[in-house]
This record gives sequence, structure tokens and C-alpha cells, in this order.
Amino acid sequence: MATWNKFMLQDGNSPLMEQLIFFHDHTIMILTMITTLVSYIMLTTMNNKLINRYLLEEQTMETIWTILPAITLMFIALPSLRLLYIMDEINNPLLTLKIIGHQWYWSYEYSDFMNIEFDSYMLPYNEESKSEFRLLDVDNRVILPMNINIRIMVTAADVLHSWTIPSLGVKMDAIPGRLNQSSMTINRPGIMYGQCSEICGANHSFMPITIESIPMNNFINWLHSM
Repeated sequence: MATWNKFMLQDGNSPLMEQLIFFHDHTIMILTMITTLVSYIMLTTMNNKLINRYLLEEQTMETIWTILPAITLMFIALPSLRLLYIMDEINNPLLTLKIIGHQWYWSYEYSDFMNIEFDSYMLPYNEESKSEFRLLDVDNRVILPMNINIRIMVTAADVLHSWTIPSLGVKMDAIPGRLNQSSMTINRPGIMYGQCSEICGANHSFMPITIESIPMNNFINWLHSM
């Protein structure tokens, strides 16, 4: 089972990621049906001797095999377009997090509060505990509350980066001189990991992202402690 899980998406921890997983399963089911049908037709065609040398054209059959794929594509395109619009929609964010990519670490600023900003570096191997993940844990985690709409604003200070959290369905390019924005809502408490998904230099593999989701009361206490 552990081997099979390597070929699957991470468990979704946001409404957007859950919708992306549903769309993935929906598309895979359609592809499985097409593959099965085409394979069956090919096998039956190769294993029989039925021929018709006078068959020069068959407009009815050509019409059917043109319309059916078009309808199949509509079943994929419409949910895909819906998801694209949902991913770009930002509705009344209650918290804004600004993210700045550097070579090779991340900086975070809580724009709604005064002087709450920090840098986040990957933990060196000799400083990790047994409960921490190699190349994924950081010295300063991003602390975010659950069950509220969060706006993220992403940019870079030097080269292209990409701020990516697979379990939240977020992948936003960090471009120098440009401010990209997206939104996310975290369903439940926990720790989520991600990495830079843009090849940004020699240490591209060593600028991970760690988000810790906590209840709102704990988040307020964390703000007071900063």
C-alpha cells in the first residue's frame, strides 16, 4: 500500500485541493474508459477475418467518432474551467501573508500586523530530531489559523521561485518585480510541507516550506508572543 501511495496525490487539507483530487479522479476514470474501449476494438479487429473491400466511406460512422470524442472533451473541459476560476477567486480574506523568495530561503511578512516578519531556512541535518523530516523541516514555520480565508502574496528578491504546498493545492510563481496573489483555506490543524518548484540555482532543493495550521485562539496567542 505504501508503494501505491507514491503514485497518488497528497491528502487534501483545503477545499480547493479536495476539488482538484475529485477532478483528477474524474479525468482518470474517463481515460480508463477510453483506453478500455479502444483496446477492446483493436483486439476484436485483429482477431477476426471480417472484411468489406467495397467499403469506401461511411459518413455515419465518421460522424459518430467525431461527435463522441468532442462530447468526452466537454466532460473534461467544463470542470477544468470551473476549477480555474475558483483558483483565481479571492473572497474577503481575513489574513494576508506576504512571501518573498530568496536564494535560497523564504521570508514571510504578516501584513495585517506590525513587525511580524521572519526568514525561514532549512534545518541542517545535524540539528534535526528524529521526528523531523530531512530536507523538509525549517527553523521558523509559517503559523496560520484554520478555517479562515487567507490571501497569499508572492514575489522574489533575486530570481524566479515557486511557492508550492501540494496538500493545499497552492503553487504560485515568485517573480522579481511582480506581486502574484492567491488564496487558501486550511480545513484542519496539522503540519504541511512543500518546496520551491522552480529551478532557482545550485541550492534549489534546499529551500523547503513548512506550514503549521492551528486554531484561531492559539494563533492569537502566537501573535502576542512574537
